[in-house]
Amino acid sequence: MEASERKAVVAASSVLDALETSFGREARIEYLPYGRLCRSPLNVRKKPPTGIESLAETISEKGLMQNLVVHEMKGRAKVPKLGVCAGQRRLAALDLLFSQGRITKDYQVPALVVSEGEAVAASLIENREREAMHISDESVAFRLLTEEGKSVAHIAVLFKVSEMVVRRALKIANLAPTLLDLLRDDTMDYEQAKVLALADDHATQERVWNDAHNAWQRRPSELRAAITKAEIDARDSALAKFVGLDAYEAAGGFVRRDLFSDGEHAGYIADADLLHRLATDRLIEVSQTVQSEEGWSWVETRTRGDANELIRYGRVHSTTRKPTKSEKAELAALVATRDAAHMELNAYYDEDCEEDEARHDRLSTAVDVATHAVDQYAARFEVFGPEDMQRAGAFVYLDDDGFVTIERGLIRPEERAVARGDDALPVTATGQSGRPARVTPLHNEKLCRRLTAHRTAAIQTELVRHPNVALAVLMSRMIPVVFEEHYERQYPEHAIEVDLRTSRGALVKHADDMADSVAWKEIEAERAKWMRMLPARADALLPWLLDQGSDIQSNLFAFCVAATVDGIDGSDRSHAVNSLADVLNVDLSYYWKPTRASYFDHVSKSRIAAVLREHVSPQAATEVQGMKKDSAAAAAEVRMAESGWLPEVLANRAVPEFRSYAWEDDDADGEADDEAHNGGADPDDVIDEAGHEAGDDHEGLAEAA
Repeated sequence: MEASERKAVVAASSVLDALETSFGREARIEYLPYGRLCRSPLNVRKKPPTGIESLAETISEKGLMQNLVVHEMKGRAKVPKLGVCAGQRRLAALDLLFSQGRITKDYQVPALVVSEGEAVAASLIENREREAMHISDESVAFRLLTEEGKSVAHIAVLFKVSEMVVRRALKIANLAPTLLDLLRDDTMDYEQAKVLALADDHATQERVWNDAHNAWQRRPSELRAAITKAEIDARDSALAKFVGLDAYEAAGGFVRRDLFSDGEHAGYIADADLLHRLATDRLIEVSQTVQSEEGWSWVETRTRGDANELIRYGRVHSTTRKPTKSEKAELAALVATRDAAHMELNAYYDEDCEEDEARHDRLSTAVDVATHAVDQYAARFEVFGPEDMQRAGAFVYLDDDGFVTIERGLIRPEERAVARGDDALPVTATGQSGRPARVTPLHNEKLCRRLTAHRTAAIQTELVRHPNVALAVLMSRMIPVVFEEHYERQYPEHAIEVDLRTSRGALVKHADDMADSVAWKEIEAERAKWMRMLPARADALLPWLLDQGSDIQSNLFAFCVAATVDGIDGSDRSHAVNSLADVLNVDLSYYWKPTRASYFDHVSKSRIAAVLREHVSPQAATEVQGMKKDSAAAAAEVRMAESGWLPEVLANRAVPEFRSYAWEDDDADGEADDEAHNGGADPDDVIDEAGHEAGDDHEGLAEAA
């Protein structure tokens, strides 16, 4: 055995022997003057103590409630010093109080006097066997202090913790006694206890816990759902963020507070009707202001935006005016604030530290607020003509973050149909409220996806034959990404996916007759050809491509780009894929035929009759009226299969209107003149003049921000 090992064994034996002594029964606690105390070299804790200031404050206010353990120090003094072998932090706190003049050398300190041989054992026992107070016991202790009349603020100062820590402890102390016992025995964990504390009454707490018979039912998320199942989580509610919990409570609403969340909107709203009414009232106020100040024909409110509803509305012509110099400066300041908020949030993500939910929520909220401010300010540069405003309106609604969003320049569906002379779309008169009745789509979502899948396949087939167009299509998607700062805040729709997802599976999924189509057969034949040519291993692709001629590369490139085109849509609306159809001059009637399988089996008999009446004859329509649906569909196929007719979904070649809050800064030299001409007037005063000077729709693509 090595010498070091022998010393360790002897030391351990000595400690065990000391632990077997009976000093705990023979020694007695005495009150000794502070001036006789000093630190013992036999104290096993060598690391400097921490938290001395708060401990000193507690001793000053309440006195030393736990005794020290001391032993007599060897020396020549008549009154020997007493070394503190257990209670190093308490001694350090007394030293601090003495240095501050708050105690004297005669200050009486309770101490257990042991022999020098027992000192090491005493120090080891105290430091090794110490156990922090259980959260349940600490919480109950805080509650007892409040019952004695101590305030939350007083307890927080006394124990050097925040008031929120005290409130959370009191919330835990409010658990039913049976549940506190489970927490104390570690049958329930702290996360479960925090959730059960959401309920203020013991009966609900016990019911929720006892009803959770399985382990998964006692997950914090499941317990929370059981307590708040009929309530609204304010953190996820746009209405709650918009109204604010303070305003909701001021109106008499109850909030089940979540003290264990640091979020600004932490809580659960019990009165959904009141919340909705408060939000609606505020939105109506906003809409009235918009209508009176901007002059729209109508303004409606929604508590949430509905993309499917907006699709049915048309839009009037608008232009984008240039901002004045002062407006540019103000917008630049807003953009700087937004960018700074983004940078701070990104810096948080880059930090290698423990997650801070409160800080993350605060930074995320700052980003949302700053971004919304930029969007709202930039919206003022979109200009509408007075005549258009007299026949158009606006929607005022809330986005997912609880911010007010205004969609301007909308044409109601029935007015949109009349304006373009489209008799195909059904028009329903408005009710007495002035709001349009619901318009039933001509084709359901499933049929729209079926038809647009065939449209996509046809465009893919044509695109394969034009590598130059394929290159331009892909570049038009890549350039805004590469030159992000040049095209910022512009959101045109696109016909291809840039993350290289092919639409092959989607085509078959949405059109079970795809395999019989001309386009699909040609695409699959092309796919099979390339698969025979391509190397089997992916790591051999680059060398193989470099060895091929430009014709192979360009044709393969065209096929790959075509495979990413995705024009499938669940509604009959304008689509970015139509721009490709126009560039390639795609004749969809060559690729799609109106048959039972492709169309007539999927629409009503009245729709079949309407198609025959318009494209064959009224007599043909009358004939199918008396037939069963299958017979009517078969008869329509005979009459229409080679007619070249296309349903509205495929005949619609409209491209989404490009909208941007950008302007072309091509007249920097004239800014000063423009500012002088406007005389520093409010920007809204010059909207009409600036808007008409802009000319084309949304002139310019450069983003000022």
